[in-house]
Amino acid sequence: MWRYIMQRLLWMILIVFCVAIIIFTIMYFVPGDPARIALGSTATAEEIDNWRNMQGLNDSYTVQLTRYLSDVFLHLDFGTSYSFKVPVLQEFAKRIPRTLTLGLLVIIIDAAIGIPLGVTAAMNQNKPRDRVLMILSMAGVSIPDFWLALMLVILFSLKLGWLPAMGIGGIKYWIMPVISASVAGIAMNARQTRSAVLETKRADFVTTARAKGLKESKVIYKHMLPNALIPVINNLGGQFAQVIAGTVVIESVFSFPGVGMYLLSGISARDYPVIRGCVLVLAVFAAFAVLIVDLIYAYLDPRIKAAYANSAARKVKVKKNG
Repeated sequence: MWRYIMQRLLWMILIVFCVAIIIFTIMYFVPGDPARIALGSTATAEEIDNWRNMQGLNDSYTVQLTRYLSDVFLHLDFGTSYSFKVPVLQEFAKRIPRTLTLGLLVIIIDAAIGIPLGVTAAMNQNKPRDRVLMILSMAGVSIPDFWLALMLVILFSLKLGWLPAMGIGGIKYWIMPVISASVAGIAMNARQTRSAVLETKRADFVTTARAKGLKESKVIYKHMLPNALIPVINNLGGQFAQVIAGTVVIESVFSFPGVGMYLLSGISARDYPVIRGCVLVLAVFAAFAVLIVDLIYAYLDPRIKAAYANSAARKVKVKKNG
């Protein structure tokens, strides 16, 4: 099992390293001069050149890339924002908890609502309840989150005045962002859970449990659901990565001061340290979420543990024979 964990950790590090190279390369070759935006239209050519030298933007691609990778991975230095004049890591410390809280709330709601709906639909297959839930889930998957967010703002902020339209504060400020980011995930979890439960429902061990005279609720929640949840848990990891990476849209609609809004401000100002740092941090959390799900998946699925246990046993046997 430890070998499996180490493999996943190494893959995570490699993915983050590749993301750092890709985002640096994109920002290096993208058209536009951040010096003109940072200094304004009144800056002279000499001032612009001096600023570029100070920021190291006149160096070659190889020199800049090497310096960037060294600063990020060896010194944990993401640079200083051109626009805000504040270290990027310092700004992350304020914004990351908000983005992570938003993502965790969304995933908890997705699982807490979507999984029971999927189980209900599966246990009432082809009945009116099943058809209604599947129609609603199809609608939930199809609705764009930014459109839903705008509709929520129009209804609950402009028309009814119940909830604040933007900013951060008490619980009221979190309600609409969480709802608009959760609807698609609830719908996907309901559909996936339904498919997984229907497949598990026909398994031999479920038939055996029923033949023993166990209550239907015990058959569902003790025997059927734990096995059906394996692909659902795998799907939740991908959803968490999507939520974290997709906060740019939700945060921009609600002016939510998280990493997504910080990234948008960096893009509009050609603020290279902000853009690179935000993309890299979002990639780290996405990769970490997938890693956690892989470990849970390996813990729940005995086939993975058995495969690595057999591999370790074969190696020990080879060493003894050698």
